[in-house]
Amino acid sequence: MKAAIIYDSRTNTTEKAAGFIAEGLKKTGDIEVKCFNIDNVDFDYVAGVDMAIFGSPTYMASVTGKMKNWLELNVRKLGLAGKLGGAFATEQYIHGGAENAIKEMLVFMMVMGMLVYSGGNSYGKPVIHLGPVGMSQNIEDFRELFVTYGERMGKQLLRKG
Repeated sequence: MKAAIIYDSRTNTTEKAAGFIAEGLKKTGDIEVKCFNIDNVDFDYVAGVDMAIFGSPTYMASVTGKMKNWLELNVRKLGLAGKLGGAFATEQYIHGGAENAIKEMLVFMMVMGMLVYSGGNSYGKPVIHLGPVGMSQNIEDFRELFVTYGERMGKQLLRKG
């Protein structure tokens, strides 16, 4: 099984969160995972994945403009239909709109025919309804949340496969 984590990152915080998710995915079994900044995506690799997770910093209570434009411009190259998908976000302050950013990415995935998943409350605490959110000032404090999310996504991928 193969997974891609694709993110925009202005200050490397969202990049770190992507790495934490990759760490969790690798814990669940034989999943090859690669992380890509949207400036350096290997489209051939992504076309062959079974799961794609998207992440963005929160800007104006949404994804960055760069992420939105990138998704729209590259949708045909990604080949997302039928693949498992998830989303995560980082934000500078609590209630900064990260849930909106996650929803925007999830809606994009559903429109493209992806099967979105987060684990919801089915695993108990920590409850991750839509996707994990971490505060950029202290992203290391959210490491376990992102790793847990990666593990849950990996388990679902292995069930789907």
